[in-house]
Amino acid sequence: MTHTTTDQPRRGAAGAVVPVLAFAGIVVAVMQTLLVPVIKDLPQLLATAPSNATWVLTSTLLSGAVATPIMGRLGDLYGKRRMLVLSLAVMVVGALVSALTSTLLTMIVGRTLQGFAMGAIPLGIGLMRDMLPRERLGSAMALMSSSIGVGGGLALPAAALVAQHTDWHALFYGAAGLGALAIALTLFVVPESPMRAKGSFDLLGALGLSAGLVLLLLPVTKGSDWGWSSGTTLGLFGASVAVFLLWGLYELRVPAPLVDLRTTARREVLLTNLASIMVGVSFYVVSLVLPQLLQLPSATGYGLGRSMVVAGLCVAPLGLTMMFTAPVYARLSARYGPRTTLITGLLIIGAGYGGGLGLMDAAWQTIVTSVVLGAGIGLAYSSLPALIIGAVPASETGAANGLNTLMRSIGTSVSSAVIGMVLANTANDVGGVAVPTMHGFRVSFLIATAAVAVGLLLALFLPRAPRPAQHTQLRASSEEEAGIRHAEEVLRGFRGRVLDADGTPVARAKVTLIDRRGRQAGATLSGEDGSYALSVPAEGPYVLAAKAAGHGPLASAATHAGDDRPVHLDLPLPGGAPGA
Repeated sequence: MTHTTTDQPRRGAAGAVVPVLAFAGIVVAVMQTLLVPVIKDLPQLLATAPSNATWVLTSTLLSGAVATPIMGRLGDLYGKRRMLVLSLAVMVVGALVSALTSTLLTMIVGRTLQGFAMGAIPLGIGLMRDMLPRERLGSAMALMSSSIGVGGGLALPAAALVAQHTDWHALFYGAAGLGALAIALTLFVVPESPMRAKGSFDLLGALGLSAGLVLLLLPVTKGSDWGWSSGTTLGLFGASVAVFLLWGLYELRVPAPLVDLRTTARREVLLTNLASIMVGVSFYVVSLVLPQLLQLPSATGYGLGRSMVVAGLCVAPLGLTMMFTAPVYARLSARYGPRTTLITGLLIIGAGYGGGLGLMDAAWQTIVTSVVLGAGIGLAYSSLPALIIGAVPASETGAANGLNTLMRSIGTSVSSAVIGMVLANTANDVGGVAVPTMHGFRVSFLIATAAVAVGLLLALFLPRAPRPAQHTQLRASSEEEAGIRHAEEVLRGFRGRVLDADGTPVARAKVTLIDRRGRQAGATLSGEDGSYALSVPAEGPYVLAAKAAGHGPLASAATHAGDDRPVHLDLPLPGGAPGA
């Protein structure tokens, strides 16, 4: 079925699309660190054990990991703006649920719904790819990508300020208000994308992924309470392995999988994805440890006795430094390649956590730790998309980066569960209140250091990039910009212009590449000058189908020899299609 849309940008609103989508990204990022300022008080606020309170954070990260591929696929099928609004609406409902309760189970339900907003980030990126001309796409997607760091950095001091001077439930009311504003702006400013994918939604794949992650993280969080050798703990671990195996076999067989696992067979992709998990683990440790250390009373002998606001300001440089490392990454990657930049980032993270073990005696020391870790994590995260894109054909970059994003989210989810368990089981009972210890903080930093060491070992086994003289170096400061530059540098494929009957260029025409089996091998929108470019995964016959509003559809057969020379093919559209 051919899908079209009549949505068009409102006059004068097109220039606001990028900041509106970036604002939505900031709102989504806020949800991950919203409760960090009150994390040490959650067991008392919810009248539960510290190991149970950990799930208030873990549930958000877990649902975010699952939502990323789910909402991305639904957006491809049914409309990216529609699913973006739905993601934000689910977040608003979840925030209101959490605002109205102090019960653990209901709070976890609300936080799980809030995590589904993470799907808004890839949806926003997809909308930019579909709508914006190529000359604006790079900077726009870089802004969307950096919104994650901005949101995380600003949320900590802002949330601390609110929680310190009002009831902590006000955090959720504020989040709901931001979500509602993002929905209104999206509906008013952002048009729907005309691009649709064929196929159906992989419901079983989504259920299998969700079940496997829950079965894995539940015993990690509760293993110390149940006993690591108990039947419940071992049974859940075994069940998670079985579910993931069955899920993987199913995903390999289904025609339109939720997650394309075939791309992981390549050495570069597999090692990069495993390294992504390690970077994800290290990223969340600092956000869980430093705010608690800063807020613990000095009477404990190691707490720094700072207010929530000061604690938030001390950790805020983490996200801001991540954002400002993008230009540095671009220069390093251009000269040495993304593999070297990833190794450099991991070494800086290791130095940050190693040095942080001895920098816990003053607030200024936590700022230094945050800055160093932010720089390292920013370099490492920026390197991952470029490594993925350089290892797969252009037609597979979307699926490959979607899987890589999922791996990062799994890393942060595992980090939340493991560190929450460590801090809960090393805490001292003071008057019936569990107080985290310096031993627990240092063990957490050692876990992060070990994760970085594993990531560094994996990165060292990545193949070296060819010399610049032999291969065009991929240079990008973000996943999205890397995809654009890669598409521009690939010569093997079809290029040309979409024209109407009198030779006038047709802008924003959808051009779809169909292989010999009738499957979609690529799609794009023509630029303002009617130009299009599509790479091919292999030599052979193809059909290029073009369609635009006010014109009849066109199907043009062509063959590519498989070399690095593009086939130039102009696509003349018939005029006056009925009902177009």
